[in-house]
Amino acid sequence: MFVLGVDPGLTRCGYCVIETRQEKRHRLPAQKAVALGVIRTSADDDLPNRLCELQDEFRSLMDEFSPDVVVLERVLFQVNVRTAMSVGQASGIVMAEAARRQCQVEQYSPNEVKLAVTGYGAADKIQVQTMVQTLLGLEKPPTPFDAADAAALALCHIAMAPWQYKTEMAIQQTVQP
Repeated sequence: MFVLGVDPGLTRCGYCVIETRQEKRHRLPAQKAVALGVIRTSADDDLPNRLCELQDEFRSLMDEFSPDVVVLERVLFQVNVRTAMSVGQASGIVMAEAARRQCQVEQYSPNEVKLAVTGYGAADKIQVQTMVQTLLGLEKPPTPFDAADAAALALCHIAMAPWQYKTEMAIQQTVQP
């Protein structure tokens, strides 16, 4: 299974594709990053061109890896309206592209991601970056932070998915006569 984590942004948009598989002898799935980086667009370009460039890059990622799920950060609050708008625009492009391919889309809040990855919902960027390095067995912490955050989003989903599935199954069983 491929999980594509995305830390949305217009100037810097972090991404991480994690391949995960269940190994018989381990209770937890084996996982490795098969793509990790940042898509950049120039602030000097017009907004429509930047959005198009971002969309083209995500199409390429999705063509190459065919992710089973795309995971994004849920924006709950943003002091800077301009930043919130660009994050929303980038998120919209990613979600629309995933929907076009009938790919599952999940969103997690920053605190949910930090809690799942570090065990502490108020962890700082360095703590998240260090845990991503540890969990993925990377030689050094992923940089920039946008890439580390995208990896943390994918790892959060991998950790949360079994619980979500069990909860959905329990709800279905109580609803069915």
